[in-house]
Amino acid sequence: MADRTFFDSPSAARDDGYAFAAADRPLPDGWRRVGQDDWLVCTPPAVRRPEQGWKIHASGCQDNAEKILDAVWDFCVPRGIPFKFLRGQHILRLRNLKYASRGSSGKLVTVYPADEAELRAVLEGVDAVVGGEPGPYILSDLRWNQGPLYVRYGGFVERHAVSEKGILEPAIARPDGTLVPDRRRPGFHVPEWVTLPGFLEPHAAARRESSLAELPYTVRRPLHFSNGGGVYVAEDTRTGREVILKEARPHAGLTADGRDAVSRLRQERDVLERLAGLDAVPELLGYFTVGDHHFLAQELVEGRPLSKFFGLKYPETGPRADPAEIAEYTAWAMDVCGAVERAVASVHDRGIVFGDLHPYNIIVGDDGRVGLIDFEVAAPAEAGAARMLGHPAYAAPPDRKGYAADTYALGCIELAVFLPLTALLRFDPHKAVELADEIAERFPVPRAFLDSAVRKILGGDAPAGGRSEGTRLGGDAPAGGRSEGTRLGGDAPAGGGSAGTRPTRPRTGRENWPAVRASLAEGILASATPARDDRLFPGDIAQFTTGGINLAHGAAGVLYALDVTGAGRHPAHEEWLLERALRQEQRARIGFYDGLHGVAFALGHLGHHDAARQIVDRCRAEQWRRLGTDLSSGLAGVGLNLLHFAGTTDDTALREDALAVAGVVAERLGSETDVPEVSGGPHPRAGLLHGSSGPALLFLRCYEATGDTAFLDLAATALRQDLRRCTVRENGALHVNEGWRSLPYLAEGSAGVAIVLDRYLAHRDDERFRAAAAGALISSGSRFYVQSGLFNGRAGILAHVAAVTAERVPSDDPLVAAHIDALNWHALEYQGHLAFPGEQLLRLSMDLATGSAGVLLALGAALHTAPVRLPLL
Repeated sequence: MADRTFFDSPSAARDDGYAFAAADRPLPDGWRRVGQDDWLVCTPPAVRRPEQGWKIHASGCQDNAEKILDAVWDFCVPRGIPFKFLRGQHILRLRNLKYASRGSSGKLVTVYPADEAELRAVLEGVDAVVGGEPGPYILSDLRWNQGPLYVRYGGFVERHAVSEKGILEPAIARPDGTLVPDRRRPGFHVPEWVTLPGFLEPHAAARRESSLAELPYTVRRPLHFSNGGGVYVAEDTRTGREVILKEARPHAGLTADGRDAVSRLRQERDVLERLAGLDAVPELLGYFTVGDHHFLAQELVEGRPLSKFFGLKYPETGPRADPAEIAEYTAWAMDVCGAVERAVASVHDRGIVFGDLHPYNIIVGDDGRVGLIDFEVAAPAEAGAARMLGHPAYAAPPDRKGYAADTYALGCIELAVFLPLTALLRFDPHKAVELADEIAERFPVPRAFLDSAVRKILGGDAPAGGRSEGTRLGGDAPAGGRSEGTRLGGDAPAGGGSAGTRPTRPRTGRENWPAVRASLAEGILASATPARDDRLFPGDIAQFTTGGINLAHGAAGVLYALDVTGAGRHPAHEEWLLERALRQEQRARIGFYDGLHGVAFALGHLGHHDAARQIVDRCRAEQWRRLGTDLSSGLAGVGLNLLHFAGTTDDTALREDALAVAGVVAERLGSETDVPEVSGGPHPRAGLLHGSSGPALLFLRCYEATGDTAFLDLAATALRQDLRRCTVRENGALHVNEGWRSLPYLAEGSAGVAIVLDRYLAHRDDERFRAAAAGALISSGSRFYVQSGLFNGRAGILAHVAAVTAERVPSDDPLVAAHIDALNWHALEYQGHLAFPGEQLLRLSMDLATGSAGVLLALGAALHTAPVRLPLL
């Protein structure tokens, strides 16, 4: 919502028109008001508060937020009770949108009472002024009377503990001082050592009384949750029939126009009544309320969402596809597209615009029947309502009104069933022409079908024949039907930007590398915001929780990638990083990819040796034992970085510290069988950054530093732990198995595991490891990857293949060349320069983990004249 090009923090938008009046309201002498992310924290002088306890949240809506905030202020300030509140109306609205976090939904104000007596006093005093004011139900809390006040037990200060998932989470302390995760999930929870105060018992009883027990439906399983409510499969106890129950919470799950989930559910009921009898529309079975929650019962449409068939049928997920399989899939996909078009036409015939057409809302039965589900934004065409919800890969531009919005989505679906990258059209609608050309090369799809899809997407801008002259740059069109001027690469000037041209794209062969590198680098540098304090280069959302200086999502990773690939040093940006890295910030993390150890690595690489050593020493003084064992933010990364600096400085103290870290990791490792096949247990995650492969890499480096074969044994144990989490597919491809999906990628998939396997095999042969490495190479030979990034996309796959290829020049390997060429599927433009999208293809990203810097690094690994590797690899 803050920026259409890059992920950004809504609190970074200083729009005074949205700020609450309390943001500027005078405080008594000695009080402090400090900004903290989306909040303003108000603290009285010399206050001593417990580190955890019962806290109060106040909920609120757009029209009563100021009233509720003033009531809390007027009670707490005279009594010296600390509290915090959201900065303004825009933040409150964002936190209550449909897909905002359910755990923080509704929270407008947080109050920190000193004890249970003060807790009760605040609840009774503020309730006397604003009791009963409407607001979203805070799902993690216990409601006091009828709201808007809620309570939960939790932390007052920022502390962290390693969760069972192996990541740092907000923490509270047990009576013995042990830190454990502070649960902030939907559902009221009281730690087992805490007793619920007696005056809260009646409110807990009232919460328990609200249920579906008296209704003729029994919930069997949840299908989906959002901030607006849940979707469940239930049994009608009167008939035994399975039905769908849709739940709507009042004042929550907002759309951009402020409508809540209840108003949309009522509209869905009205639309289903109007569409009654259509074969493609579920039957409306009932509508009722429980407490203040609304429910709609409707027919359960048999089949699977069209989105599921990409994993089940899509033939491009392997390295080679049988022509017969491709032809069979093509016929099936075109039949489904035809059925979808007929289903949408039947809805249009009743005067209804569906409004949210995408593969998750299309059910395909085993018999080929197509059904449409989720009519919450459907509306009569005559209403002319603006669309306020939509899947980003299928939502039409604002100028497509009424039925034209559904037509646009149909065109996207017709391309996406063959190449599901239509999210890129948000950046450039003419990307549809490129996608259609790629599909024509890979599938026996009639050109007329593809041209029709492109026309649906481009509308009046569609070129004759479905192709736009100059969509791609340079080169000779290959046999197979591409028109002149559509091939990638070529002689376009580095950086592009002239009218009618696009920046140079990746292409096999080193002659193209300098121009591609220059264009990527210029796009990254053009995005820099040195005047901002929180970030230098726009990247993934994670930079707003881990900070804007780290390797994965911050300036350190970008500057490292630019330098190591030959794209140059940038002193002004290095000064930006130095200034912020050397601050003694209490909240700074110390991990390798998400914290200060990685920043020190990058600064050392860039020649800032004194600053790098100062940061390393600062990290050594931190409580590093509290970290997990992973490479991303935990002890594996810490130990590897200490070994790295021990090698560059000949400092034996750093070497001893590194071995001590390795000893702690070894103590926590367990045996090779001390891990389940999928998530859960003592080592719940797999892969290079979050699994046991990171510790394995640490042990391998310790072996290389000491010659002690015990470290090789530990590395083998760690690698076998990760291999137990892997699965081998029918074609022999090795993937990390997460239970609900399997992954081939660098950060959490088999490619990252394979890089460490390769390092191990350089020291000791192991038949199982050789077979696993071969399986991972098969998984890195797939033709299609959803994302382009380094950690979880094609760039990371390219980095893996380039690292293990036997070719002296990696780009001479046909598989490396194929991945370089396929990166063009994701190639976009930013200010005339080459750029790539980040996670989920929703925004551009310049960072190492998800965006252009990571693509630059991977291309450098394949094309640069000097060796290019990931940090520590």
